[in-house]
Amino acid sequence: MNKTKLFSEIKLLANISSFSKHEQLIQGIINALNQKIIARGDILPSVNEMIRELGFAKETIGKAYKELIARGIVESKNRKGYFVATDDTEQHLKVCLLIYAFDTFQETFYQNFRNHLGPNVQVDVFFHHNNLTVFESIINSNKGQYGMYVIAPIDSPEAINILEKLPMDKFLMVDRYVEMKEPYSYIVQEFRQSSYNAFVKLAPRIKEFSEFVFFFRPNSAEPNDILISFEQFIKDYKINGVIKSEYHSGSIAPDKVYFTIHNLELWEILKDTKVRGLKVGHDLGILSHNDDNVKEIIFDGITTFSVDFAEMGIRAAEFVLTKVPVKHVMENKLIQRNSL
Repeated sequence: MNKTKLFSEIKLLANISSFSKHEQLIQGIINALNQKIIARGDILPSVNEMIRELGFAKETIGKAYKELIARGIVESKNRKGYFVATDDTEQHLKVCLLIYAFDTFQETFYQNFRNHLGPNVQVDVFFHHNNLTVFESIINSNKGQYGMYVIAPIDSPEAINILEKLPMDKFLMVDRYVEMKEPYSYIVQEFRQSSYNAFVKLAPRIKEFSEFVFFFRPNSAEPNDILISFEQFIKDYKINGVIKSEYHSGSIAPDKVYFTIHNLELWEILKDTKVRGLKVGHDLGILSHNDDNVKEIIFDGITTFSVDFAEMGIRAAEFVLTKVPVKHVMENKLIQRNSL
C-alpha cells in the first residue's frame, strides 16, 4: 500500500466544501480502494499517523473509522490496527445476525431478511444454540465490528448483561423477548395467550382422542409460556393431558394427540405412524409449532400454530435500513390442516 498516495487522495477532498473532515477521510479511503491504491488485507494508517499527516482531530478519525467498520469496508483487530476488509466500496452496511439455529422456519426468516436488505448490505450469520458460553463468545468477539446487531436472545440474567453492553441504537431483538434496562427495539413472538387460543380452537378435535401428549424439554430453548398455556388449557377444558420430556422412537399409539415443538421429533413421530400403518388425522392427531412449507404438504398437511417468519424477516430488514425504533409483538396464529 502506498500511504503517500492514500493521504494525497484524502487531501484532494478538502477542496469540496460539502464534505466534512470525517467524510473526507471516508471518501478518500473509498476512492483509494477504487483506484487500487489500497486493497483488501492492507493495514491502514494508525490514528496517530492520520493526525500527523492530515491534522484531523482524534475524534474525527475515530468517527470515520467506526463508520467504515459499520459498512464492513474496514475491520479493527485488537492491538494490530485497522485493516481493509473488502474491495466492495458499494457496501453500505455490515450486519451481525445471531440466532438459535438454522431450522426451516429460521431459513424463511433469513431469506426474507436477506432479500429485503438488498445487495449492498453484508449479513454475517452466527448460531448460539441456546448455549450461554457460545452466545457470549460470539458477541464479545464481534462487538464494535458491525453497524447493526440483530439477535435472538437467551432468556437469562447473564445473557441480558451481555446484550446491554451493545449500542442500543444499533441493536434489534428478534424472535424471543427478554426485558432489558435501556430502551431498545424488538420484533418478537408472543407465546402464552396465542398458544392458549390455538389450543381452545382445537379443543373439539382434541376431545375426540383419549389423551393430549405434549413433548416439552425443561431447561431448553423451548418457550416456557407454551408449557404454562398447555397446563392451563387441559385444566380449564378438563382434557386428559400429559407432559413428557421427549418422544421415544417406536412408542406411537392410536387415539392420542401428539404435540411437539421440535421438527426432528415431528419427523420421528410421522415415520412411526407410517411404519405402524396409522392414519394421521384419523387414528391419531398431530400438532406442531412453527410453520414451514414442508408442513403444508406432508401427510396432507400438519396443523401448526406459528408466527409469519417471512413477515418477521421483512420487518427486521426495514429496521436495519431505516433505523426507526420499533416495538412489535407478533402473535402465533393457528393454521389448521389434516393432522388435527
